[in-house]
Amino acid sequence: MKRLFKHPFLLAFLIALPVIAVSMFSGPVALQPADLFQPDEMQYQILMVRLLRTGQGFLVGGALALAGAACQAVLRNPLADPYILGVSGGASVGAATMIATGLASVSSFFLPGGAFAGGCLILFFVLLPARSSGPGYATNVLLTGVLLGTVCSAFLMLIVSVLNMHNLNSITWWMLGSLQAPPTPVFIPCSILIAISTAALFLLGRETNLLSLGEELAHSKGISPLWTSIIILCSATLLTASATAISGIIGFLGLIIPHILRRMAGTDHRKLYPLSFVWGGLFLIACDALGRFAGGAVEIPPGVITALAGGPFFLWILNRRAKGQ
Repeated sequence: MKRLFKHPFLLAFLIALPVIAVSMFSGPVALQPADLFQPDEMQYQILMVRLLRTGQGFLVGGALALAGAACQAVLRNPLADPYILGVSGGASVGAATMIATGLASVSSFFLPGGAFAGGCLILFFVLLPARSSGPGYATNVLLTGVLLGTVCSAFLMLIVSVLNMHNLNSITWWMLGSLQAPPTPVFIPCSILIAISTAALFLLGRETNLLSLGEELAHSKGISPLWTSIIILCSATLLTASATAISGIIGFLGLIIPHILRRMAGTDHRKLYPLSFVWGGLFLIACDALGRFAGGAVEIPPGVITALAGGPFFLWILNRRAKGQ
């Protein structure tokens, strides 16, 4: 078993099939493996919905885990995460604003565009004030992110409180982090944006390694630390915004997965980035299946499960860092 942990790609391949199988067959309506071969009309529709939901979970989970790995590398802080930094909150406010103003119905790109603008705005206000704080930079980034995330939650509640019932139903699932299928015109552009951002980060694996070791080393290797950091952080924000536009706020996933994988596979981001995407996707699929299985007739959103797991995990990392210092 220890040898498998040294080969995380192989381990992911081995657990992918059972995780996907549990996701396909768990839920209020019981299905059997034999139903795959001769399903009736109702069973076929259920299987298609669950298949799409599983694919959506893999895409969203992979995007959030990859974004977390990128933020932790650039900020050189294992506690950095799109949710903790407030980027997810800003993206949710931007997306909710597009719905509240009716712009989301004008074009399918307005929803992810609004989420990206909100996420970038929060990221700007998180990084800029903390930049001049010297040795306390990393700590101030996290504190500012938590503060702005709270402010975004207040804005989201304000938007929800003034909406009519139709738009209220469209926004409520954002606050829970659900994998209920979004409208196809939203899912397609968000998937394209996730693919573009993922490819960009995969290509910047070497540059991320140098940045994580310090700006001086990166500059000596002919890399512009400022512009490379901007590209990586913008790609991470676009991943978070697109995932949030699809499935709402799903917290701590970008914290848990990269931290575990660095212990399994090391800190080479040329390997860590693809691993984070694969394991993040599988983890969210498992959380969604657990929510459907444990809730019985009542579905527990995967965002609730990741929050319940991420809170203690965050405190554990924080405690280890405090003891290390």
